[in-house]
Amino acid sequence: MFRKYLHLAKPGIVAGNLITVTGGFLLASRGDIDPLLLLATVIGVSLVVASGCVLNNIIDRDIDRLMERTKGRSLVQGTVDVRVALLYAIVMGLAGFALLAFGANLLAAGVALIGFLIYVGLYSLWVKRHTVHGTVIGSFSGASPPVIGYCAVTGHFDVGALLLLVIFSLWQMPHSYAIAIFRYDDYAAAAIPVLPVRQGIASARRHIIGYIVAFIAASLLLTLSGYTGYLYFVIAALVGGYWLKLALADREGNDARGWAKRVFLCSILVVTMLSIAMSVDFAPRGLTPASA
Repeated sequence: MFRKYLHLAKPGIVAGNLITVTGGFLLASRGDIDPLLLLATVIGVSLVVASGCVLNNIIDRDIDRLMERTKGRSLVQGTVDVRVALLYAIVMGLAGFALLAFGANLLAAGVALIGFLIYVGLYSLWVKRHTVHGTVIGSFSGASPPVIGYCAVTGHFDVGALLLLVIFSLWQMPHSYAIAIFRYDDYAAAAIPVLPVRQGIASARRHIIGYIVAFIAASLLLTLSGYTGYLYFVIAALVGGYWLKLALADREGNDARGWAKRVFLCSILVVTMLSIAMSVDFAPRGLTPASA
């Protein structure tokens, strides 16, 4: 029974967000780490993300039964009661927002709330099912954890927070489009208007390449703006360049799904390396970003 509720919260997504929220937190901390603040931020974000995932499962159970990948989910099979799942999501969400508000600050809780409302209210309930631009809108929600981590430390939304929002929003796009390509049949069966289904795989490939280029440029701005050092710059350039090389390779070939899986797996490497790099190669405390 425990495993059913664990799977409802999509632990893989929660774990991925732990990496980015920690990266944003450590970037802003600049080596002066408050362990209790970090713990409250990480647990708070995890609970909010898990709550959103459970609510997404509740909302999507009609289309989940149409997709091979998701038709075995507990809410689709009826092995977990919808009312219990809803209570589960509400309790986690309230606990997560409370931890962020009282354990960190109201700004961190506010950013989390905006990301939550975009994911659950706007993306899951409406745009995912009605427009090809759903991925763009959902990307802002996916980019909120590093911003939450950053704001939990600084208590204000500055250029650094904006750069994190832009970088991780841009990262979400090729990551999500790659998933949509290698799971094309599932999305088509559920009539979800993702870019590959609506405009074709060739168009999605071009968008992936364009977004990777934009992501590389944005990621390097952290150093150019003085928030990170040159070790981060080199790592960001190398992993971003490798991701672009992979996206450009065999883009005219017949194995679109294999190509998309490689791009997707590389995106996980990229976001992990980027988060680690900004965690260890931050601007020294006492230096403003402009002077670093």
